[in-house]
Amino acid sequence: MKLFIIGATGFVGHALVNEAVAQGHEVTALVRQTGKLPSHTGLTEIIGDVLDVHSTAAAMAGHDEILSAFNAGWSNPNLYQDFITGSDAIIEAAKLSGVRLQMVGGAGSLFVAPGVQLVDTDGFPQEYLQGARAARDVLTQLQQRTDLSWSYVSPPALLAPGQRTGSFRVGGDSLLMDGDTPANVSVEDLALAVVNEAEQRQHSGRRYTIGY
Repeated sequence: MKLFIIGATGFVGHALVNEAVAQGHEVTALVRQTGKLPSHTGLTEIIGDVLDVHSTAAAMAGHDEILSAFNAGWSNPNLYQDFITGSDAIIEAAKLSGVRLQMVGGAGSLFVAPGVQLVDTDGFPQEYLQGARAARDVLTQLQQRTDLSWSYVSPPALLAPGQRTGSFRVGGDSLLMDGDTPANVSVEDLALAVVNEAEQRQHSGRRYTIGY
């Protein structure tokens, strides 16, 4: 497959690049500057800005799937609005390109009880609050659209570097639990799940989550 990756130099995006090229896919990474990613056979870096919708759409064209790990930066004082603005631009570019879009969001929009999302619970970390609310609003927008093909993955509550085990559970809109505690997963297995979804397209038009 030909995969177009946004946010390729970030925590999740870097793992996506590694997984995709390891599986032999052709990867185009949209970056602000080249040289931050290790050299891989099958990896092409192009300089661009997601806010430039038409240029991004032109670069996306001809790929089989767009994988977006866009993040406006956890320390960004304008995180909520910048996340929304960037995500809106990515969604519009994907629509113009005609390429299926898969977005990596957050765990905050997962339900912990009927009508109650994790982001709205007591004790949700304040440092992640604005980003989680923005990611939830992006998902809500996608769920209302019928003019593009998409899927959306929410990691579990705990995501960290680890091992690629290839073994994890797949869920829907509810927070996965491991007994009485929230489930976790490695970023390597998250990347595997995202590439699997690009290949198999089992969650088109809906959100999914994974966890051990």
